[in-house]
Amino acid sequence: MTTMPARIIHRTIQRDWRTVYAFAAKPENMALWACGLASGFTRDGDEWIADGGPVGSVRVRFAPLNEFGVIDHSVTMETGLVVENALRIVPNGDGAEVMFTLLRQPGTDDAAFEKDAAHIARDLDALARLMEERETAR
Repeated sequence: MTTMPARIIHRTIQRDWRTVYAFAAKPENMALWACGLASGFTRDGDEWIADGGPVGSVRVRFAPLNEFGVIDHSVTMETGLVVENALRIVPNGDGAEVMFTLLRQPGTDDAAFEKDAAHIARDLDALARLMEERETAR
């Protein structure tokens, strides 16, 4: 298999990286900020089932909780295609940098790749707003 073109989409969040990770790493919180995937998750053993998103029903397997800010996850589409997603939250001064690596899947045209990138950017914007609003509410 050849390598795929990639784009790193990132946002700076004015909140401690560990707090952002603790929130974002919980699949049950993803519906609050990751609208590109689904409106909610149901646990099924080690996987989560996401229904109602723009890509249909999918199965998601997340990396175990860790001290490195890694929220990598595999998404298995209804077609059987497995998409590996790298999502990282790292320290950036007193805040956090959230980075999603979007890999362009074979057969994806320019318009679809840009649409995927825009979805991810909106999701990361939503996460940043949510985390920063929680900080100001305290």
